[in-house]
Amino acid sequence: MTKNMIAMDYGASGGRAMLGSFDGSKITLKRLHRFSNDPVRLGDTLYWDFPRLFHELKQGLGVAKKEGLNKIDGIGVDTWGVDFGLLDKKGGLLSNPVHYRDQRTYEPFEKAKKDFGSKYIYEKTGIQLAVFNTLYQLYSLKLDDDAAYGCASDMLFLPDLFNYFLTGEKKTEYSILSTSQLYDPRKKDFAWDLIDRFGLRKDIFNEIIKPGTKLGMLKQDISEQIGINRADVFAITGHDTACAVVSVPSLDIDSTIYLSSGTWSLMGVERKSPFINNKSYEYNITNEGGYDDTFRSLANIVGLWIYQECRREWIREEGEVSFDELEEEAALCKRFESFIDTGDQVFFEPGNMPKKIQEFCAKTNQPVPQKKGEIVTTIMQSLAMKYKQTAEQLDDLTGKEHKTINIIGGGCRNTLLSQFTADATGKLVYAGPDEATSAGNILVQLMAQGEIDGLSQAREVSRRSFDIQRYEPKETKLWDAAYEKYIKIAK
Repeated sequence: MTKNMIAMDYGASGGRAMLGSFDGSKITLKRLHRFSNDPVRLGDTLYWDFPRLFHELKQGLGVAKKEGLNKIDGIGVDTWGVDFGLLDKKGGLLSNPVHYRDQRTYEPFEKAKKDFGSKYIYEKTGIQLAVFNTLYQLYSLKLDDDAAYGCASDMLFLPDLFNYFLTGEKKTEYSILSTSQLYDPRKKDFAWDLIDRFGLRKDIFNEIIKPGTKLGMLKQDISEQIGINRADVFAITGHDTACAVVSVPSLDIDSTIYLSSGTWSLMGVERKSPFINNKSYEYNITNEGGYDDTFRSLANIVGLWIYQECRREWIREEGEVSFDELEEEAALCKRFESFIDTGDQVFFEPGNMPKKIQEFCAKTNQPVPQKKGEIVTTIMQSLAMKYKQTAEQLDDLTGKEHKTINIIGGGCRNTLLSQFTADATGKLVYAGPDEATSAGNILVQLMAQGEIDGLSQAREVSRRSFDIQRYEPKETKLWDAAYEKYIKIAK
């Protein structure tokens, strides 16, 4: 008997409702509903439009109903990390969640590093110091004596917030909590010492639960409004990258580096224990939670965000241009003319990205790319070099050479970047599944229902279900020679 689950996958630029059907051997994914995720700047603050995003969730369920799906066997929600909402005593949303790219954390972040010490914070949590982490978002609210923070009854991370409004249950799922820099991976609990040191409120946090926990049934009013059954709602791996990693189709995960490629590039290895030592601190490796008490020891890399922003600017200036057109033009351009440091703060915020790239190249005394293809080539080969650097650090950290890289997520459709990654790293690259987050979401729901027995079997199902592309390394000597130039630019 076929099982039908809904995966609600929210990304920083858009979301989708996906139907996952499991016949006992393979998963078939079907997109039911797609929508943009448009942050709203109100005054000086950049917000997520949570009510609209919840509306889109109900729209997705409504499409399932219209397409004749008589019974939904499960619903799971995943989102990006670190962001949260605050609830009042009656369970109402006090304000829209603030976007992680909002500038409110900049000064508190620098103050925290100065007052408490970067090494101390990393040692407590195993999470890389990043200006957008939840720790600094809450710290900024405390320093500003924020009214909503002061009167809040609960704080829920975004997937937990969706789950609460679906079921009425207030819980904190492990994988999404682990992104926040509020979790102690050794004690497997909130980092209470750190929270006390920052002077943050402790009473707003909720019980930690494992991914795959059944939260309850869809609320009666939502069920009646849409006309669907009261489906089971599961707290899956609420962080989208944790979902994606579940779907990695490698049967030898220990020898594989995964690369979840999208707006961000998350590149790492799966482990049973975190890396928290001087070397992981030096390499800025973060340790986030995964399914079955695993850790994803990874580097957070600014990914295709820069490319996406360039395309948005070109569309604004000149009209529609597709990713395929840009990549075809880039494939004809000369290699290794210029590089950018994709992690430079200048590329973090939106706004005329092609100009920022040109200014960076001029500032670093490199040839300035002019044509679209030249700019795209600069981005892609810089990302591939960053992947090479990160892969070498992961090999060094683990004490072994990983033979393969598995690219998952929407970025695996970028054949130019996939080939560049193989060329730069000298490793065999597998690309797929492209809908990795939705696939992982569905796989966790199936494990929660006992339809699949553990991660190994889930990955076998993923391998059977999706097309995987293979990229052999080429011209590695040329890439090795150009790497010296890249390292000088990307300090």
